[in-house]
Amino acid sequence: MHCPPLARFLTAAGAVASAAACGGGPHATSVPAPDAHAVALRTQTADQQVAHVLSRLTFGARPGEAQAVRQMGVDRWIEQQLHPERIDDSRTDAWVSQFDVLRKTSAQLEAEYVNPGQLQNQLGTRLKQGRLSADDSLRVRQAQQNLRRMTEETQIAHAGRALLSERQLQEVMTDFWLNHFTVFAGKGIRERYYLAEFENQVVRPRALGKFRDLLGAVAKSPAMLFYLDNWESAADSGRPRLVVVNAAQARRRLAQAQRAPRRRATARDQVTAPPAMLQQALQRRLRGGLNENYGRELLELHTLGVDGGYTQQDVINAARALTGWTIAGPRQGGGFQFAPYMHDAGVKVVLGHTLKAGRGIEDGEELLDIVARHPSTAHFIAFKLARRFVSDTPSQALVDRAAATFVRTDGDIREVVRTIITSPEFFSHEAYRAKVKTPFEVVLSALRAMNAAPDNTIRTSQVIASLGQPFFGHQTPNGWPETGDGWLGTGAILSRINFGLLAASGRLPGANPLAIPGLEGVRAAPREAQVDAVVAAFLGGDVSPVMRSVLVTGKNPLLESNAGRDTSAMALAQSVTEPMMPPTAPFGAQAGRRQPAGPRRGFGQLPPLQGLAQVVGLALGSPEFQRR
Repeated sequence: MHCPPLARFLTAAGAVASAAACGGGPHATSVPAPDAHAVALRTQTADQQVAHVLSRLTFGARPGEAQAVRQMGVDRWIEQQLHPERIDDSRTDAWVSQFDVLRKTSAQLEAEYVNPGQLQNQLGTRLKQGRLSADDSLRVRQAQQNLRRMTEETQIAHAGRALLSERQLQEVMTDFWLNHFTVFAGKGIRERYYLAEFENQVVRPRALGKFRDLLGAVAKSPAMLFYLDNWESAADSGRPRLVVVNAAQARRRLAQAQRAPRRRATARDQVTAPPAMLQQALQRRLRGGLNENYGRELLELHTLGVDGGYTQQDVINAARALTGWTIAGPRQGGGFQFAPYMHDAGVKVVLGHTLKAGRGIEDGEELLDIVARHPSTAHFIAFKLARRFVSDTPSQALVDRAAATFVRTDGDIREVVRTIITSPEFFSHEAYRAKVKTPFEVVLSALRAMNAAPDNTIRTSQVIASLGQPFFGHQTPNGWPETGDGWLGTGAILSRINFGLLAASGRLPGANPLAIPGLEGVRAAPREAQVDAVVAAFLGGDVSPVMRSVLVTGKNPLLESNAGRDTSAMALAQSVTEPMMPPTAPFGAQAGRRQPAGPRRGFGQLPPLQGLAQVVGLALGSPEFQRR
């Protein structure tokens, strides 16, 4: 039995019937009653609680959702969101199904789409001298188009899911984990083959599951193995290897793999066959070369935290335990591969645990068991989740309770999140509108507030990138800022205000800001009535006296004080028309960086807004809307 989408709860009768259905049936015994003492400690008003859960546990309220949550009950709605598997999300699934890239594994993409960098190497001198045949030129264009398609379809679908999905908490948690386990699209061309699989097949299905399962899936994902260089990490020279492979043997295996027809890899291949990229790294691998990148980030950023009690020797031994965790080539079936000839088979001691000599993939698996269940990991993950959902500085008491839940449930993410989002701290007056939205949240919340249709183009992602958060665009593994001070500055605030004006001008794809319920009848109304309607529609009926004055007068002091020297409006309007990766952009080290896009078209300079559109634009740029 599935709980119906929230969009169906638009009448009181429907809300009562649907709530009863969600609470009854086979799932009734699994719905815990809210703790009466915790509920009594909530200091937000009833209306604030509704607005708060829609702000923190979704990417923003859509028209009618506040009424629906109020009728359903905040706690029952939270319980529904904690179980996305019970929510019918067929509309989102149908929309996402148009993107072919999302249905394929990284290995399938590598097998079907020629790597442009490898094609350039094959063409060699002819490419450099401009002596390509018509057939060669067509192959180059197709390779470039496919590379761009993989990147853009992943970006489009990510924003579309956040906009459409009824499983909003799952999408919020997917976004959280994609930032926690950051990978960077600009790492290299190959990374782009792995992004769709990483989000849709590795992270999202496990976003509310067991942390150890998620950690293991990430550790074996080509996206992470490539980003943090573990696919190349091998035992140092002088260390015992699980399988000794000399140069002649490796070359023979490589030649056999290259001659073999494409076929589905067998289990034996996954254990013994060297990866296809061995040709480029063969000599270095045989000499040995431990890469500590993933071992370090596993401890510092993914599990224990920077103050988690590990040493440099723990980093080294963690990296040694993960040697041989690499990526199979398309001819070997693609995806994760354990390569015994790269593995350091010596004894290792990590965080006081001894990993015996002579083992293979078991070293890495036991390492993940150790760090996933370490007390420091429980506190680090609990702290990050409390910071995401409650405040930039969550109380130690809340973190301790969430960490205790992590330990008690063996890292059950759903239960840790439940502990946090049903707590008195979550529903405190101090937590209300205490978090600054990221650029992704700003754009998506505006689109959802305007009941926008999903964008089938890259333009929405370009708007988000222009505000400072390109998807899979954070170069370092610490991810995007998780606190407000990382996003706010005069330039950023101006860009956000101008984004509100851009949105109100009707230039966001699929969005008509003046057509949402509550605004149709006030286009010709007095300014005060327009302000009342906009505050109700976009700000939950709650606005400061200062901001109300801005809406009534149409004058934002920050914009006026920067008049004549603020270029953020023009830059924003122009940047949303630029491709994130133009077809002619160079490959290799420059991949992932913005390139000149040629003549700009589409949005141009923003026009001055008047009347109701101006009120909407100023409201979308207000501090109240920029916070959650």
